[in-house]
Amino acid sequence: MELNYADGLVPVVVQDAGTKEVLMLAWANEEAVRLTGETGFAHYWSRSRQKIWKKGEESGNVQEVVEVRADCDADALLYLVRQRGAACHTGHYSCFYRTIEGREIAAPLFDPADVYPNKG
Repeated sequence: MELNYADGLVPVVVQDAGTKEVLMLAWANEEAVRLTGETGFAHYWSRSRQKIWKKGEESGNVQEVVEVRADCDADALLYLVRQRGAACHTGHYSCFYRTIEGREIAAPLFDPADVYPNKG
């Protein structure tokens, strides 16, 4: 299937393959999608760092991809994954851990300062 990359990127919704919980939203370019297919682990394009990254390359919280689906227009992807550890860099299992009012609905699984000591 030919994907439609807007400005070279496609949004990727990431969902837990077992629970169906939405874990995160990320972006991928053609190379990141190719690497995901070749390795079986989620790869994305970092818009802030302007580079490809494998999810969990620093934290160890990798995403094993079970299936990749495209939407009807082929301009968005859904990665169904087996998440190891937390999906969010804040230490939460899902990036969607708070309400729009700011109330946290889930506790973090780890302290980001312990996992990413060179960031801050």
